[in-house]
Amino acid sequence: MKVLIIGGAGFVGANLVRRCLVESGVQVTVLDSLDPLFQSTTAALQDVLGQIVFVQGDLRDGGQLQRVVIDQDIIFNCAGQTSHPFSLQRPLVDVEMNCLGNLMLLEAVRQYNPSATVVFTSSTTIVGRADRDTVDEDHAERPRDIYSANKGVAEKYYQIYHTVHDLKTVSLRLPNLFGPYGKSDPRFGFVNFFISLARKGQAISVYGDGNQKRNIMYVEDATEILWQAAHEPRLTGSIYLATGDEHRTVRDIAEQINACFAGGGIDPVAWPDDRRRIEIGSVEFSSARLRQITGWRPRYDLESGLQRTRDILDQGSSEPAP
Repeated sequence: MKVLIIGGAGFVGANLVRRCLVESGVQVTVLDSLDPLFQSTTAALQDVLGQIVFVQGDLRDGGQLQRVVIDQDIIFNCAGQTSHPFSLQRPLVDVEMNCLGNLMLLEAVRQYNPSATVVFTSSTTIVGRADRDTVDEDHAERPRDIYSANKGVAEKYYQIYHTVHDLKTVSLRLPNLFGPYGKSDPRFGFVNFFISLARKGQAISVYGDGNQKRNIMYVEDATEILWQAAHEPRLTGSIYLATGDEHRTVRDIAEQINACFAGGGIDPVAWPDDRRRIEIGSVEFSSARLRQITGWRPRYDLESGLQRTRDILDQGSSEPAP
């Protein structure tokens, strides 16, 4: 079986590479731009580079996409611009990567490999502020930043290409993920950023009182459902929430990280204006629809996921990007 992981040098992609390599007879190809603008390097793949085919290339390069999608059985798209603040500062770059890039991929698949299964990594932030206690796939979409809006647009592309062109596509909306191979930059996920601070013995800055709840999930639980989604025909053509069981306050998450990594405590700070404007408050998600079809459930809670992250980091096989 041939598997292509676009964005495979990134956080989710690097963990997904390892999940795929667990399977016998799987040939993994990684396409990644290694764009320094997004701190992208092959560092997270160093111990597995000899087991994969690595191609440096951009999701927006149609010619490159045409060459790499041929003969692939499964295509995971983990690429894209993932920073909410950056999407507001550079909206045209975000739309190029998160909209145009996905269209170019779908066109390449339609023309050169229409039998492939394509799995898109989307985001729960598409929902925006919740208008009910528990959010499922039927909740309205009210994104509060350009990144979230464009991820929602890309989801519709995948559905349309399934409906109109019979492509086998599925989109999974992932929550706040954490684990090894992540970036130590607040623009690319607050949980891994908190971990990087605690590991250096620094205090973790929490905006306001930190009582806003977030759905969190260890990254290996995400890569497991991504793998399962690629092999479950009943998911084809649809969008699903793939979230963890825990909804923890940001302050609680920070405290657990501080305890696990012997950090420098918690430092409450005022909300920066740009963050305050796009803050979604507390949102609780349900993945019941996906779980009923697949039987998937996360294996790790916050504490066990943090412990596993610490063990991997202590082994020296992964350091968060600087």
